[in-house]
Amino acid sequence: MTQLFISAAHKSSGKTTLTLGLCAAFRNKELKVQPFKKGPDYIDPMWLAQAAGQPCYNLDFNTQTHEEILNQFGNHSSRADISIIEGNKGLYDGLDLDGSNSNAALTKLLGAPVILVIDAQGMTRGIAPLILGYQAFDQEINIAGVILNQLGGSRHEAKLRSVIEHYTDVPVVGAVHRHDGLNIKERHLGLIPSNELASVEQKIQSAASIIESQVDMDQLKNIASRVTIPTYDAPEVVNSVENDIRIGIARDAAFGFYYPDDLEAFQQAGAELVQIDTLHDEHLPDIDGLFIGGGFPETQMEALEANHSLRSEIRKKIEAGLPVYAECGGLMYLSRSIAWQEKCCEMVGVIPADTVMHQRPQGRGYVRLAETDNTPWPGKTENETICAHEFHYSSLENIQPDIQYAYNVKRGYGIDGKHDGIFLHNVFACYTHLRDVSQNHWVRRFVEFVRDCK
Repeated sequence: MTQLFISAAHKSSGKTTLTLGLCAAFRNKELKVQPFKKGPDYIDPMWLAQAAGQPCYNLDFNTQTHEEILNQFGNHSSRADISIIEGNKGLYDGLDLDGSNSNAALTKLLGAPVILVIDAQGMTRGIAPLILGYQAFDQEINIAGVILNQLGGSRHEAKLRSVIEHYTDVPVVGAVHRHDGLNIKERHLGLIPSNELASVEQKIQSAASIIESQVDMDQLKNIASRVTIPTYDAPEVVNSVENDIRIGIARDAAFGFYYPDDLEAFQQAGAELVQIDTLHDEHLPDIDGLFIGGGFPETQMEALEANHSLRSEIRKKIEAGLPVYAECGGLMYLSRSIAWQEKCCEMVGVIPADTVMHQRPQGRGYVRLAETDNTPWPGKTENETICAHEFHYSSLENIQPDIQYAYNVKRGYGIDGKHDGIFLHNVFACYTHLRDVSQNHWVRRFVEFVRDCK
């Protein structure tokens, strides 16, 4: 395996922009690049996938076992020239005190050499104890190089290089100066999703050009080949089920939060995914079910409201029994309305509630769910805890009091702090983002539900 783990000393060090620049720069050298992202995230993987030209897969201790992580990493890395894993937050940051779900834990599991990104603004001699401390904190971690970021100029770079060379044994593999070409607009969940920007490829290539000129790509490739432990290369899962149902999937500027392995699970379960543009398509295609994932419908709410034809058709189909699964943004779209920045726009109106945007997150982080007797999909396991995640700035108001919920929330917020998963007609809608893994094969259950309805 040829792999790099791009981590940082702390959050907001410019790690994501550097990582997508590296992916694009290696790709421009005609290497097949396989990107991965540590933890639950949709937005960074969208950018990384665009930069690498390959789907970006999430490696997450919260939802996956160690074996699943190794299997997934091995499957996709085995077909690539180089794999690049982007960490989340800082190298040693994590939910648990013992660091068992940290970036450092993932590097040890994968045997990946770490490239530490350091935002060096205002730093000179103080960078040495920072690097030495990161090395000493866990000596099993292979910090194989550092990339200095946000440098003020050549004099600043020269001082930092001298300090690091004198006090540490860690090579400086890159020194990136402040540059407007490395700036990507952000929103409350991080970077603006790549499905909303027309200038995505231009932004990526600009980052690639800057990174290639200020990072030693050959040295990085050499470091990437120094894997300390073998990774398990599991056999690839092959779809052996004939597609017998068609499920529409909303993919446009409003909805784009989907895990690629979840989408692959649909095909493995015998479902053909049919893309729907909720902003421009006037009618639904011939489908047996509908999947509306997360996104930012509030930023597109006027265009969503203006598409009267599709909203009306979705509502009529749902009332006639069309099975639907909706997550977060999809839940918002199916509600009566969305209110944001002193504007209010009508939505589909199937969920008897109104969506209101807030300045602060209403639900954020890992979620633990227990299924109730109202769970609509087949295959319910008694007392099973579902591990998932949520991140939403919206809440539902004016909820119909007799609504049925499929989940009790054991950790997290969901819809009201106690419940999530509204079920009515054949619609299952929740704020929680599920992931199809061994502890929760939700895709197979939803596909079976659609098949039963058909």
